[in-house]
Amino acid sequence: MPYTLNVNGASTTVDVPADTPLLWVIRDVLDLKGTKFGCGIGLCGACTVHVRGRAVRSCQTPVSAVADAPITTLEGLSADGSHALQLAWQEIDVPQCGYCQAGQIMSAAALLSTTPQPTDADIDRAMNGNLCRCGTYRRIREAIHAAAAMPARRPTLETARVSAAPATTTGGLRASER
Repeated sequence: MPYTLNVNGASTTVDVPADTPLLWVIRDVLDLKGTKFGCGIGLCGACTVHVRGRAVRSCQTPVSAVADAPITTLEGLSADGSHALQLAWQEIDVPQCGYCQAGQIMSAAALLSTTPQPTDADIDRAMNGNLCRCGTYRRIREAIHAAAAMPARRPTLETARVSAAPATTTGGLRASER
């Protein structure tokens, strides 16, 4: 059955069964690979996206439940990686394996949209259920606080150049970061 979806500000029609999980529509039909499959039962948070501004587990959300609703994936936070959370994640060096990080960032973004200056307790409540097998929870909390403290940033030509600079082998730093 055809459904009209509004993903990352773009309207598109998909023709899938009503019970198809939003996760598979995002990954397989729309070819947006930032949203990850983790557990398939909504417990790990790797598949978190925003629907109507709220963090939801896309592996447990049927596409029929979100037709015409605004949906935001990791790719929709910022086309150039300049969202405060994306910058903070890099500055704090949050990920190890990185698999859960898209869901972590999406849950954190939902938190900051309603609680711009969260306490540790706010962060713990919002991030509960987002599992990180590498145990980077302290860095995740630190990055959320850092993002909350950042002024609103607009992408500039310089930040675009730094983001596009090739990585070096010197400790993983780009030349512009040394």
